[in-house]
Amino acid sequence: MTLTVLRSTGQGSWEKRILKSLNSMCTELSIPLARKRPVGEQKELLSKWNEMGTDEPDLSLFRPVYAPKDFLEVLINLRNPNYENGDSLSFRTHLGLIQVPLKVKDIPELKEFFVELGLTTGQLGIDDSTQVPPELFENEHVRIGQKVLAEQDGAAAQQYIRQGSPTALRADLWALILNISSQPEDILYYEQLKTNVIQHDLLVDSLIYKDVKLTASNDDYYFVFEDYLYQVLLCFSRDTSVLGHFAYNSASPPKSYIRGKLGLEEYAVFYPPNGVIPFHGFSMYVAPLCFLYHEPSKLYQIFREMYVRFFFRLHSISSHPSGIVSLCLLFETLLQTYLPQLFYHLREIGAQPLRISFKWMVRAFSGYLATDQLLLLWDRILGYNSLEILAVLAAAVFAFRAVNLMEVTSLAAAEAVLADLSTLKVMPLLQIFLFATVT
Repeated sequence: MTLTVLRSTGQGSWEKRILKSLNSMCTELSIPLARKRPVGEQKELLSKWNEMGTDEPDLSLFRPVYAPKDFLEVLINLRNPNYENGDSLSFRTHLGLIQVPLKVKDIPELKEFFVELGLTTGQLGIDDSTQVPPELFENEHVRIGQKVLAEQDGAAAQQYIRQGSPTALRADLWALILNISSQPEDILYYEQLKTNVIQHDLLVDSLIYKDVKLTASNDDYYFVFEDYLYQVLLCFSRDTSVLGHFAYNSASPPKSYIRGKLGLEEYAVFYPPNGVIPFHGFSMYVAPLCFLYHEPSKLYQIFREMYVRFFFRLHSISSHPSGIVSLCLLFETLLQTYLPQLFYHLREIGAQPLRISFKWMVRAFSGYLATDQLLLLWDRILGYNSLEILAVLAAAVFAFRAVNLMEVTSLAAAEAVLADLSTLKVMPLLQIFLFATVT
C-alpha cells in the first residue's frame, strides 16, 4: 500500500513531505503500513496491555516523521501571493520570521480579552495578591467551584476556570467544559479501539513507541505514565471519529491505496484511521492529563476532545487566531512592538526569538513547565477557548529573561539562557507582562 495526499497550498505541500518520509521509511525497512497480527502476537499484546512500558522493541531504525523545527522551516517559507503584489504596507515593518500578514491582537486587545487575568482579580497561581489574602480567595474560589460542579453548568465552569482551577476540582471541571461524561457506550467504544490495536499492527505504532521513549519516558514528571501513553495513543490512531475534525481543519487526512490502485477512490482508506500522523513530541499532549485522569477510557476521551478542539491547531497551517501561524506572528509582534531593543539585539546576532520559542508553543509548553504550572496554563486555554495565551506566555518568558538575553552574542547562548523553564511561575509572568510591564 502507498500513501498519498491530493492537495495544493502550503498545507498540501507540507503533507506531501510528511507522506514521502513515511513511505520511504516503509520502503527502507520493508515494513507494511498495516498488517493483521498473528493470534499468538495478539494474545501476548493483550496480556501485557497494562505494562507495555516494559517492552523494549528495537526502534533504532525508526525515526520521527518530523520534528517541530522542520515544521518551523515550512512556516518561515509561507508567503501570501496577494501581499507579494503590494498589499498590507503596515506589515512591511515586521522583521520576524513569519511573513504572512495575519491580524493578531495587540496589548490593549489582549488586556480586554484576558481581562480576568488583571492585577485586581483573584487568581490561583498568584501567591501575593495585593487585594485579597491568598487563603481567603482560595477558600471562596473552591466553594464557588463546588457549586458550579453541583449545577453541571459547562458555561459557568468555563468562566470560573479563567481564574484557575483548584487542584481537587480540576479533573471534573475540565470534563464538564469538554462535555465528557463517561457513559457505558463510551467505555465500550474505547474497548473496541483497544481490540483494533490488539488485532492490527500499524507502522505508526512504532512511531508512537519511539516518541514516548524519546520524550515522556525521559521526563522526571511523566515517565511513570508510560503505559497510559501507549494505551491512549495507540487507541487514538485507530479512532475514525477523529476524522470529523478535518471538517474545520485546513489539513487533509492521508489516504492509503491498495498497491496498483493509486487514485481509485474505491480502493482508498485513511491512514492512519484517525488521519493524524504523530510527530516528535506528540505524546506530550497526553502526558499532563495522566495526572488528572487514571481511568483509561476517561483519560482517552479527555485527550481526544482536547486534541480536536485545540492541539490539532498547533501542527496544521491555517489563518485561525489559535493556529500556529497566528501564534508565531503574535509572539514576534509582541516582542518587536513592546521589547524592541531585545528583539533587534537577538535578530542581529542570528538568534531570531521564534527559533527558540516555537518548540514551547507547538507542545503547548508541555515538558517545559513544571506540571502544576502547566495545568494552570491549560486552565486558561479551556477558560478562554483559545491558544493565544501560549504566544503571550512565550513573549513574557523573553521579557522575564531580557537582562540576560541582552548580554548573549549567539543563538546557542540565548538558548542556554532559556533552556530551563521548570522554575517559572506562569500566572505572575502573564500578569506582569500584560498588565504591568508594557503599555
